[in-house]
Amino acid sequence: MATNFWERVSESVSSAPDLTGGTSTQPARTSRGTAKLWMVLDGATVFGAAALATLYRMHIGPVAEAQGFWNGTLLNGRPIWILLSLLAGYTAALIMTSRRLHLYTPVRITSILREQRLSLQACFTSGLLLTGTLYLVRGQDISRTVVLVTIGLVTISLSVRRLIYRLLIYRRFERGVGTRNVLIVGTGPEANALRHHLESIRHLGYTFKGFIDFPGTNSRFTSTSGDVLGGLDTLFTHARKQFVDEIFFTTACERGIVQEVLEKARTHGIDLRVVPDMYDGLAWNSPIEYIGQFPTIPLHTGHVPEMSLLLKRVLDVVLSAIAVILLSPVLIAVAVAIKLDSHGPVFYSSERIGKRGRVFRCIKFRTMVRDAERRRADVMHMNEREGVLFKITNDPRITRLGRFLRKYSIDELPQFFNVLRGDMSIVGPRPPLASEVKEYKLSHLRRLDVLPGVTGLWQVQGRQDPSFDSYISLDVTYIENWSIWLDLKIIGRTIGVVLAGTGS
Repeated sequence: MATNFWERVSESVSSAPDLTGGTSTQPARTSRGTAKLWMVLDGATVFGAAALATLYRMHIGPVAEAQGFWNGTLLNGRPIWILLSLLAGYTAALIMTSRRLHLYTPVRITSILREQRLSLQACFTSGLLLTGTLYLVRGQDISRTVVLVTIGLVTISLSVRRLIYRLLIYRRFERGVGTRNVLIVGTGPEANALRHHLESIRHLGYTFKGFIDFPGTNSRFTSTSGDVLGGLDTLFTHARKQFVDEIFFTTACERGIVQEVLEKARTHGIDLRVVPDMYDGLAWNSPIEYIGQFPTIPLHTGHVPEMSLLLKRVLDVVLSAIAVILLSPVLIAVAVAIKLDSHGPVFYSSERIGKRGRVFRCIKFRTMVRDAERRRADVMHMNEREGVLFKITNDPRITRLGRFLRKYSIDELPQFFNVLRGDMSIVGPRPPLASEVKEYKLSHLRRLDVLPGVTGLWQVQGRQDPSFDSYISLDVTYIENWSIWLDLKIIGRTIGVVLAGTGS
C-alpha cells in the first residue's frame, strides 16, 4: 500500500534547482489514445449488435448468416455493399455524435448520470439518422425489427460498458492508483474551496499536493502553513518533487506571468488550468471543462501513448504469468534449497520506491545471512560503487547458495509476482531503496516517472559500470526512448545475460 513518499525520503532535495526540458514528467492524461480505443470499441459494438439482431430476426445460425450476408441473400437480396454502407454510416454517425458530446473525454470530466444521459442521446441521435437514411433510400424491405433491435443493443451495450469502466476507475482512485497530483497557485478563498472540492469528491481522481503562494493574494494561510510549499519562483521545483500532473491557477495576475508559466508547463509536460474570466485573451477558443462543480479552462494538456502503455501492461501480465507457471518447479526447488542451506526465511522483502514515489514491498529470494542488514555498517568500507549506489562483489554476508542465485539472477524471479500486482513492470529502471532516493538530486527523480522493472537497459548494458551518473543516464535514456520494441530487445538481451551467468 502506498505511503507518503516524502516522509520516507525526507526533505533532503529541497535545495535542488529547477529542471530543464530534458527531465520533464510524462502526464497521465491520454485523451487521444483513449478516444481512439473507445471509437474502435463503439464500431465493434455496432457490428456485433447488428449480427445479433439479424440472428434473432431470422432464427438462423452464425455460419448461415455469414454466407447469406456475403451472397446478398440475407435481407431480401440486398447487395452486401449496401448493408455494409448502412452499418458504416450508422457507426460514423455514432462516433461523430459521441465526439461532439465529449463522450471520449477523460472520466473525471463528467459525472456518471451526465455520461449516461449523453450516451443515450448519442445512440438515439445516430439511430434517427439511420432510420432517416433507410427512408430516403426506400429501404422498406429491410426489417424494422433488425434495425430497432440493433439500436437497442448498441444503446444498452455502450451504457453498460461505460458504467462498468467508470466504476472500475473509481475503485482505482479510491486505492490511490491512477490519480493526478495537483498544485494550486493562490492561497485565497477560491484556492481553499477548490482544494476542499478535490479532496471531498474522491472519484474525481485528484490528489492535492499543496498551495503555491502568490503575492497579493487574499490569503487565509500563514506563511508557515504546511500546505503552502513556496512561491511562484519555486513552482516547478515543487512540481517535480511532488510528481505533479496539473497546476490550477485560482488567482488573477498579469498575463505575462501566466504566459511564462504556460511555456514552462509545456516544457515540463505538466497540464495547466485556470478558472474562467481571467487573463483576457489568453484562453480564447479554449473549452471550459468542469472539475466536479468547478469550471476551468485548460491552457495545456499533455499526451502519452496510452495504447502502447496498455499493450505494455498486457505484455507484462502475460509474460509474468507464463514465467511463473513454467518456472514453478524451479521456484519450489530454490525455496527448498534456501531452507536447507542457511537459517532464515525463503524470501527477502524490502520497501522500495516505485512509480511516482509509491512505496511497495519488493520480493526476492534471500541470498544473504539472516542478520545481513545489521552487519551492513561493518562492510560499508568495501563499497565498490560511487555515490548513492552500494555494491560489493565478494560480500561476506552472501550465502554459498546465494552467490549461485545472484550469478544467474535467479534470486529476482519472485519479482514476477510484483509485476502481476502492478507494482513493477518486466522492463524499467530498478526500484531504489528509500535511503538511496534520499540522496537523489532533483533531476534524478526523473527515473521514478515510470514503473520500476525486473530488468532494464542498465542491467543489460551498463551493469558492471560503477558510475552512478551512467546508472541514471541509461535509465533516463530508456524513459525518453521507450517503445514496446525496445522492451522486447531488452528482454531478449536479458535472457542472454542470465544464461551467460554475468549477473551479480
